[in-house]
Amino acid sequence: MPTIVLNPAHGGTDTGARGATGAIEKDVVLQYARAVRAELERNNFRAVLTREDDSNPSYDDRAAMSNTYRDVVFVSIHVASTGAAGTARAYYYRFSSAPAGPSSGITTTTSLQTTPPAAPLVTWEQAQMAYVETSHRLADALQSELAKRLSGSPILASPAAARDLRSVGAPAVAVEVSSVSVTDPESLLALAPQLAAAIVHGVQAFNSASSADGN
Repeated sequence: MPTIVLNPAHGGTDTGARGATGAIEKDVVLQYARAVRAELERNNFRAVLTREDDSNPSYDDRAAMSNTYRDVVFVSIHVASTGAAGTARAYYYRFSSAPAGPSSGITTTTSLQTTPPAAPLVTWEQAQMAYVETSHRLADALQSELAKRLSGSPILASPAAARDLRSVGAPAVAVEVSSVSVTDPESLLALAPQLAAAIVHGVQAFNSASSADGN
């Protein structure tokens, strides 16, 4: 089975989205990632986090960590600033026709922090190019499970130019939960079990389909 790299977005001075009642994206997503890791491990997956604390590794550092594994799935976790409370969306990367350059994440804009290393076949910032279709299938698998557990979530995943996915050389998706604008921040944390179950079942479905296809 693949190693699952969980990426709690933001961290450090990059708080991500902030709600009027105290919800802070960087803190919520770290708790989500820990809950997802525990559920993955209960289902015999190896799961690692790109950050274990209130640090903020660069996009390249997070991607480089994922890219060290031979068989890996990358899941970046975000919380939206808006949207229907208690819903979630899965995204796969969409490349534009314009030359690659610094772009925003899902909820905030952060410039690329380090100089990407040279790659023999594709540039560092286009590592996801070869995995767009596979990532699309992974995102749809996760979205189907999210829709089952978080009422009001869409059935199909959406494309997005999420910067944290672009340099990952593996199936990679972003999952975004709504939202920091909830009146009770604890209601966001209460979604962790459903989110964890959805990600585990989505990864299992994707893994089974990929094995059946011989991928």
